[in-house]
Amino acid sequence: MKLQCEVEVINRMLPTFGMRNRGKGARAVLSIGRQPQCKTGGKSTAVYLMICTLKDKAGSKYKLQENIEQFFMKFVEEGKATVRLKEPAVDVCLSKANANILKTFLSAVRLANQGCDIDTLPLSSLTPAKTSEIEKPRMKMIITSKRDYPLTKNFPYSLEHLQTSYCKLARVDMRMLCLKKLRKLDLSHNHIKKLPATIGDLVCLQELNLHNNHLESFPVALCMSTLQKSLQCLDLSQNKIKALPIQFCLLQELVHLKLDDNELIRFPFKVGLLSKLRFLSAARNKLPFLPASFKKLSLESLDLFGNEFEQANPLVPSIQLTIPLTLLETASRATLNYRIPYGPNSVPAHLCEDLDVAKSCDCGNSCLGCFIQTTVTVNLHHVSHTVVLVDNMGGTEAPILCHFCSLTCYSLFLDKYLQSNR
Repeated sequence: MKLQCEVEVINRMLPTFGMRNRGKGARAVLSIGRQPQCKTGGKSTAVYLMICTLKDKAGSKYKLQENIEQFFMKFVEEGKATVRLKEPAVDVCLSKANANILKTFLSAVRLANQGCDIDTLPLSSLTPAKTSEIEKPRMKMIITSKRDYPLTKNFPYSLEHLQTSYCKLARVDMRMLCLKKLRKLDLSHNHIKKLPATIGDLVCLQELNLHNNHLESFPVALCMSTLQKSLQCLDLSQNKIKALPIQFCLLQELVHLKLDDNELIRFPFKVGLLSKLRFLSAARNKLPFLPASFKKLSLESLDLFGNEFEQANPLVPSIQLTIPLTLLETASRATLNYRIPYGPNSVPAHLCEDLDVAKSCDCGNSCLGCFIQTTVTVNLHHVSHTVVLVDNMGGTEAPILCHFCSLTCYSLFLDKYLQSNR
């Protein structure tokens, strides 16, 4: 049986001679086994604990039977334990081990100490460890050219940061999606056109950089995945994205979002739900206006330079209001306003989709297909502490879309608007 972890062997006699232990663990492989041969040529019955490190690949051996004074296992769930030997007088301190493997390993050590039948023990051959077994797990890998890209061997499973830029990748390598510890994935400056839904299986992923690729959309499946709870930084700049899905606003852990140099014609209309978003840039797109929920954001930095914002004109609304309201509109408004639960089991799927994209009136009520729509100018400093100028004229204002559920609501808004502009 083998265990990979960090080990510190502390000699308990050193303080007697006024000496100190170095106090630092080393990456090691621990094995439980028998000596290949005893001096008489027969099989050895003694069971040993062998510790191999990078400096001592041949390993140091310690007899186990009736040689363990005490086990210290208070922090075994954290991958830590200590085995105190009688002869020599050392403490074998283990850390950074897999908790489940550590428990099994310590059970085998205990059985060996008690002199159990060696045939029942999961023994290993006491042979020198390989360098690959002892080396510290690789946490970071950066590849910036196609010739350095690994084709014949897998990425180290211990990776937490992987960058593969300028490698001309046409798709996401499925081997990357096996890296369950990955926190940062940088695929910038490639030729990726489509993202696989399985990126959502990277449960620890906090940063995803897709700058300068050929993406035309962001998958709904990723918005519905575990990325909802992990993804904090997303860079989709310099792609060909025209719109983000409604479900994008489910990524509520987002803090940094970059959408520069795309072909965006609209933001997700519920973008205001991204309550943790602090840094947003969507420069050089084709945004004509911002959604009403944009006013709910609380940003530290905002960059909307170079968009094709329309001139706001609250006095020229788009009226899509029918009087009296249709039965469908009345029922839909009641469902939303009274917060009546709905789903595909009780309401047809296409109606569920319509309810999910309902507009909100300034009065707080909802409306579906019957509303009055107009745009108003909003100073972006009300949304963000720092604002990059919207245009070359030094402006920091942008048009925001507003909806009204009735003529009464629109009239009240119009009265306030006219009074404020007198």
